[in-house]
Amino acid sequence: MLLPALVAVALTQAPPPLTTLSEQSGWLRTGRATESEALCRAFAKAYPSKARCDTVGTTPEGRPLLALIASADGTLTPAAARKKNRPVVFFQGGIHAGEIDGKDAGYWLLRDLLSGKEQPDVLKGVTAVFVPIFNVDGHERFGPNNRPNQRGPEEMGFRVTGQGYNLNRDYTKVEAPEMGALLTYLNAWEPLVYMDLHVTDGAKFEHDVSVSLEPQKGGPESLRPLGVKLREDLFQTLESEGHLPVEFYPSFRQDDDPASGFAYGIAPPRFSHGYWMQHGRFGVLVETHSWKPYAHRVKTTRDILASVLQQVARDGAALQAAVKAEDARAESGQVKEAVLSWEGTQKNHPIAFRGYAYERGLSELSGQPWVRYDESKPQVWTVPYYDEVKPGLTVSLPAGGYLIPPAYAAWAAQKLTAHGLRFERLTKSLLPTDVELFRATDVQFNARSFEGRQGVTLKGAWSQESRAIPAGTLYVPTAQKGVQLVAQLLEPTGADSWAAWGLFNNAFEQKEYIEDYVVEPFARELLAKDARVKAEWEERLKDPAFAKDPRARLRFFAERHPAFDAAFRLYPVFRVSTAPTAPTAAR
Repeated sequence: MLLPALVAVALTQAPPPLTTLSEQSGWLRTGRATESEALCRAFAKAYPSKARCDTVGTTPEGRPLLALIASADGTLTPAAARKKNRPVVFFQGGIHAGEIDGKDAGYWLLRDLLSGKEQPDVLKGVTAVFVPIFNVDGHERFGPNNRPNQRGPEEMGFRVTGQGYNLNRDYTKVEAPEMGALLTYLNAWEPLVYMDLHVTDGAKFEHDVSVSLEPQKGGPESLRPLGVKLREDLFQTLESEGHLPVEFYPSFRQDDDPASGFAYGIAPPRFSHGYWMQHGRFGVLVETHSWKPYAHRVKTTRDILASVLQQVARDGAALQAAVKAEDARAESGQVKEAVLSWEGTQKNHPIAFRGYAYERGLSELSGQPWVRYDESKPQVWTVPYYDEVKPGLTVSLPAGGYLIPPAYAAWAAQKLTAHGLRFERLTKSLLPTDVELFRATDVQFNARSFEGRQGVTLKGAWSQESRAIPAGTLYVPTAQKGVQLVAQLLEPTGADSWAAWGLFNNAFEQKEYIEDYVVEPFARELLAKDARVKAEWEERLKDPAFAKDPRARLRFFAERHPAFDAAFRLYPVFRVSTAPTAPTAAR
């Protein structure tokens, strides 16, 4: 009769300390943000000399954005880490709050590391910085139907923030308050490795995780071999533990066609891992597979975190030395160009990919191809893998840097500060000096908004002019670490530049006009007195499209009228070959 009583007592006892609802439920459920907050503070209380709970910021809906820091020897602040030359691994969960594996995996792992249950010495060689939920407001848009193509937990959060921002598209433009707070915190720590923990969408297959890591094929060349080793060592560990990792994001080159194969890609800096590569550090995107059960996905994420922490604790000195050498190159002005985008080539080779038997046919409902997978029949697919990439757009950097006029300086300074970039503010005006100006010759506004912005594609070229530079202008030097990110933000043809995101759209919209009845006589006078304009006009008339367009014909002359707005289509950021001679104040 004692056994039932003992069982009853056991069921009424509190769960072990520092465990998540996920563990308590057998990995069926995940807790709310209040649980995560309570755990973060409980860790700091349980391990006062080894753990710290920081408030990184406050969300628009008033919730705390928290980080849990863990170190065996009290290296719990950025200043302490720099003083001890301690490598830092920064990992975050819930940037897409329905993809919440990272939150439960991170708490589980850090509890076992701090208690000495696992790898008792690893936190002596590395400091772990863990943001359990990045998108806290999205996390609390909780429900059972948020991720219909994901197996567990029973309820979860939503993809975007309370303001509708997809945080993993916001790294360069920094519009979400959560992003501004996190980047300020991230750049204060300057982690060697920055890991973003996701759950992928897509097809059904046996592989349980993809890990995209740069630098490997992109980023500073000196760091690429180290990135390859980091990924290879990680995969060796994962495979020994029964996992099936892949090095590419597992989406088909053609939607819903497994036979089209896969491609290796280098992410632009709107994404977390692409962003951190621009800082000359290691960015890692972890994507567990949505069709695996939640318990399996959390364990997979935990195994990846444990392996990376172990590797960085072991190899941190060599990794940091390489990163510092690359920083020194940038700070001394030795970096002369920036790659703004990467593209794949047609070079490919066959790989064996572990999928399932499937049927692909035309849907009578949608009229498009429809794939049906049979998970009872594992099948090895032989498919092409396009793993070669090359620079898509490369630009030469100015020897000095970039000038941002006072009209844009307030918001630009805030964003540059969040990015951890160095800039100065001119305290006095600068007499006319040679600068490079970019005038757009072609402006294409996107037909639809994206992430709340109307993006724009610009074509044009830099040319030299003499300009007076007013006080209050920001000077952003290229001789600094993070120079690749400087170029990504300020080169107007970059796909993730501030210009491309539409932050300067007013500069490319015509604001002042000249009436047609004023242009007509001016045009005749101009043709009569300017042989060069007349010759250009006659050449343009040879273009049938131009000749048939009355608006284009009049615009040809309006653009030559003295009253025409000289700032129209002028990109309001300039380049200089030397630092300004006017007094400046560092930020």
